Amino acid sequence: MDSIEAHINILLDKVRPYVQTHGGDVQLLRVEEGTAYLKTYGSCVDCTLASVTYTKTVGPLIVKEVEGVTEVVFE
Repeated sequence: MDSIEAHINILLDKVRPYVQTHGGDVQLLRVEEGTAYLKTYGSCVDCTLASVTYTKTVGPLIVKEVEGVTEVVFE
């Protein structure tokens, strides 16, 4: 089985093309005690809709698909 970080990065690779079409990007920073910490870049930083995309779509997807992750925090 792949590591938690590898599994998250696979999921991020799937959503990244959509995010990049809006001038942004997202990166996994670390995973600690069931929490995945991600950072947004580019246009996503100041976009009010980016928070919806990440907290309502990307975060829940990671929690659902990656065993051992119970929370996603965007820094």
